[in-house]
Amino acid sequence: MTGLADIVPTLVAVAILMALTVTVLAIVRAPHRRAPALAILRGTAQLAAISLVLSSVITSALWVSVALLVMFTVAAVTASRRLTWTWAHFGLVAGAMASGVLATLAIVFLTGAISFTPRYALAIGGIVIGNAMTIATLSGRRITDSIHERWEEIEGWLALGATPRQSTIRLARTAVYSALIPVTDQTRTTGLVTLPGAFVGAIFGGVSPLEAGAFQITVLASVMAAGSITSALVVRGLAPVSVRPAALR
Repeated sequence: MTGLADIVPTLVAVAILMALTVTVLAIVRAPHRRAPALAILRGTAQLAAISLVLSSVITSALWVSVALLVMFTVAAVTASRRLTWTWAHFGLVAGAMASGVLATLAIVFLTGAISFTPRYALAIGGIVIGNAMTIATLSGRRITDSIHERWEEIEGWLALGATPRQSTIRLARTAVYSALIPVTDQTRTTGLVTLPGAFVGAIFGGVSPLEAGAFQITVLASVMAAGSITSALVVRGLAPVSVRPAALR
């Protein structure tokens, strides 16, 4: 059992890294320079709480389902706030993420690629939900910023008789592609540049490297599929506009 003395080096390292982050952002005078540090503190508290909770419920299908639902709700709210909070944005983001996550997990478990157990459902579900949140944010912000910046061009298409969807179609396609670049690069360089957490964690848990590799590639393919669906639906919902959207902060 891990005691307080065992995690002191971790706390010291995290504190130093947090201070370094804030210092660098202060030197370059970046806005919201304390946000990363606050995010680390919040993440630490949340991980501590969830670790205590999951240690006792990780084998319970009911409580794992509740945990995944909480994760999904927080993820959808977080992504919606990045796009300027409205209930309409929340509905769009939540629907897009749900479509991507559910379709992906159904394929993974129905094919038997990963055993349908509470432990595995929590592991891959949390990873897919987290990445879907990030991709929803990236695609939503990209399409909104692109429309704002190139409004004169879009207005010209509208004046020529194009529909709102037709006038933004190229920007929409670019937004979907751009949102998937991080996960695409991560997948392409897996094993060459990075050893993903799921792979390393599986090996540390006693799984053979071959099994860990199979699990990791399944996770990466799941993230890509869920992200593609999420991004496509978010952009499809945000792109058709007849009024210039406000610039996002």
